[in-house]
Amino acid sequence: MNQAKTIQGLIVGVPLGMVVIGVASLIYTHSGAKAELREGGREAEMLRVPVTEAALRGWVETLAVSIGPRPSADAAKMRVAAKWIQSELSEENMGYRPEVQSFEAGEATYRNIIAELPGGARREEIIVIGAHYDTVAGCPGANDNGTGVAALLALARTFVGTENMRTLRFVAFANEEPPHFQTPTMGSLVYAKACQARDEKIVAMLSLETLGYYSDEKGSQRFPPGLRRFYPDTGNFVAFIGNERSAELVEALYAGFSEFSDFPAEKAALPESLPGVGWSDHWAFWQCGYPAVMATDTAIYRYPHYHKASDTPDKIDFERFTKVVQGLAAAVRSLANP
Repeated sequence: MNQAKTIQGLIVGVPLGMVVIGVASLIYTHSGAKAELREGGREAEMLRVPVTEAALRGWVETLAVSIGPRPSADAAKMRVAAKWIQSELSEENMGYRPEVQSFEAGEATYRNIIAELPGGARREEIIVIGAHYDTVAGCPGANDNGTGVAALLALARTFVGTENMRTLRFVAFANEEPPHFQTPTMGSLVYAKACQARDEKIVAMLSLETLGYYSDEKGSQRFPPGLRRFYPDTGNFVAFIGNERSAELVEALYAGFSEFSDFPAEKAALPESLPGVGWSDHWAFWQCGYPAVMATDTAIYRYPHYHKASDTPDKIDFERFTKVVQGLAAAVRSLANP
């Protein structure tokens, strides 16, 4: 997730994401999910491989510890991370035949990694689940965005061998962080434009962004002046954030998540001009006219280690992170089979 310098000046001293979440509270009422993730039901039967804490932890540790910081300026580290993700998705490991979309930025070559599960009766309708794998310089990126990549891999593995009406695409993006953020060399924008050029029917994009930090401590969720009274100040929820054109998708993902998980969740469809609403890879798909939503723990708005060298695996609440990804699996399943 990224901060734009020009926007920072508009809200000096105010956590940006809290503006997003705070305004969200004015639009939607706070609501916890209604039931625990069902085991043994129709949804569980169709998701062959369960989402486990051990797998999520292993993926985050590989990215943040074994590979380490992955800034775009370090072409070697970016290449290692891309190759590792490709290997995890491969036939030998998960059963996919991942494609690589290579593109140039300056003197370096970057890679988006794509794995597809073709749909059935509505296979021309495509759902993209994406996460960026780069970091800012000097940051191990356990939460931003090791948790997003781990969630991506968990969802890809969960859906192996399942039959769905719509096609599912799992995409790991390069270059979400500066200096590429919201520029033509942002990996997700390169990919979204390629989809647009092929006239593909992307009906939904879910951006997995910074998903692993939760707290029950009062005051752990900060707010700008004037919004505190509208929203609890405890950072124990996951948020689904979209623009106004993606309001229907926000509702669908939230409903799918809430039906099968008791994890607290928030939703908001907000103007793109509001700072923070478009600060991840979902923004790229908006530029191409596709509905897209970000699932996030609100990052800088809650996470004290955002973009710091201290963003390490020990800061992640893996138990709650696992519950979130389990709920996301149910939400994607519902979306893939309308």
